[in-house]
Amino acid sequence: MLRMILATSLLLAFLSPAHAGDRQMVASAHPLASAAGKEMLDAGGNAVDAAVAVQMVLSVVEPHASGIGGGALMLLWEPGAADPLFFDGLAIQPARATAALTVDVDGSRLPIDKVRFSGRAAIVPGAVAMEAMVHGAHGRLPWARLFEPAIRAAEDGFPMPSYLHHALTTQGRRVRDPALRAEWFDAEGGPRAVGTPVRNLAQAAALRRLAAEGPSALYRGELARAIAAAVAADDVPGFVTEDDLAAYRPVQRAPLCAVVLMRRLCSAPPPSYGGIAVIQILTIAATNGILAQVPGSAAAAHLFLEASRLAFADRLVHVGDPDVVSVPTAGLVDGGYLARRARLVRPDASMGKAEAGEPPGRRADAAPSLPWDETGTSHVAIADREGRVVSMTTTIGNYFGSGIAVAGFYLNGAATNFATLAERDGKPTVNRMAPDKRPYTSMAPSILFDDDGRPAIAVGAAGAAYIPSYVALATLGLVAWGDDPAAALARPHWHNANGASELEAGTEAVALIEPLRALGHEARTSRMQSGLAAIKRDATGWTGAADPRRDGAAVGD
Repeated sequence: MLRMILATSLLLAFLSPAHAGDRQMVASAHPLASAAGKEMLDAGGNAVDAAVAVQMVLSVVEPHASGIGGGALMLLWEPGAADPLFFDGLAIQPARATAALTVDVDGSRLPIDKVRFSGRAAIVPGAVAMEAMVHGAHGRLPWARLFEPAIRAAEDGFPMPSYLHHALTTQGRRVRDPALRAEWFDAEGGPRAVGTPVRNLAQAAALRRLAAEGPSALYRGELARAIAAAVAADDVPGFVTEDDLAAYRPVQRAPLCAVVLMRRLCSAPPPSYGGIAVIQILTIAATNGILAQVPGSAAAAHLFLEASRLAFADRLVHVGDPDVVSVPTAGLVDGGYLARRARLVRPDASMGKAEAGEPPGRRADAAPSLPWDETGTSHVAIADREGRVVSMTTTIGNYFGSGIAVAGFYLNGAATNFATLAERDGKPTVNRMAPDKRPYTSMAPSILFDDDGRPAIAVGAAGAAYIPSYVALATLGLVAWGDDPAAALARPHWHNANGASELEAGTEAVALIEPLRALGHEARTSRMQSGLAAIKRDATGWTGAADPRRDGAAVGD
């Protein structure tokens, strides 16, 4: 354990939230994860190998935010390609489902607080299957090699991270597993101090099994039986079975691409609404002149917040799993449609609550979904020396997912991303729960391209429904306001989900409250626990940064 502490201390001394001017770059939410990615690159691996290694370490050091029990979305650009490849590894509802999370099998209502962290909230995880699919087609190093840094961290130990400590402090009641409580909490029942060495031997064993047997170890055999049994044994039993796990398949989809800020941006398509919202926010705000405003000013914030309001009105009515319901994806980012939406924004007054628009191809029978939103998420941005770029967002949903731990990792709580009601006013909600359906998500892994068609920026974020606002504001900084990644990620946050205009507490954004109220906004401060990661290429190479609000780091050479 002493060797671990010394080795980790030396490692962290060479890592920082920002890194500049390099031929390869890894940015993630934890220094050990970024170091694992670079270890793969230095061993002859590529960005795909690095991404898998980063994910596995995050599963150990950020078990409350992402991991092998969750889902993920990945954009991958291969040198010379016209478009990036997009891979959907979201968790999926099992074959058995009720009408909504709060509806029991007999049709009676279940209290939200009872089901939000329960077996019913857990659905079939997809991150490992998706990453294995991408690695099989595009990776270079042996699959087992990618697990070595995560296994070391889980077995030898790692210093208690500040973000995990925060999660344990605020949501520690969700940690019910005795072995994890013994490792993460002290004798008085409080979280061990930041920097205290902790381990996760149960997850180390699961990772060893996955490394040796391949991804099928999670979906068949001992781990699958343990997952199904844990879900069934919960006070509110869930529906995930061994058959559901064995049937899971990731999906490759066409990326969602559009021109924003005179740059081509590609992001996540549905079931994500995140990519749509990022494109809508940037397009509507730019159409109304945000680039002519002083960055950080009330005028800029007003235009951004009104654009965000319109984007979030659309997400509730139009976005769901395109494999199950009709989604007017092209219409939602259509130039003519966004021009019409932009005309709803007034420079001198807030519009108040916005109505969803009518994009080309919309469903006439769709009703607004009432949302839940995930909070436990992480983003990874990687460039290798050959020019390959990965932008990947990974999640288990809420902090500690469903609250159910199996073999040292948490099962996702992704069922909370479905609409709370199956229908409203006699019309079906597009994001309603159904068998074999993926819930919508705010995740928005994105890549922006230069005039030569090469990736210039990879960016994404954690932060539940706030993710599109985080990504859009960081993109404005990186593209239009002259920020390097560290400056862009440190900008105070603005957000409007078609309600109150939220400004990040404890930052310069607080000064905007009264000017925005004068424009008619219901303005208030909020604590915004973002988790951005970004890399940016210029003439000197790649510059990278991780969100200063979390433990992250960027590393390259």
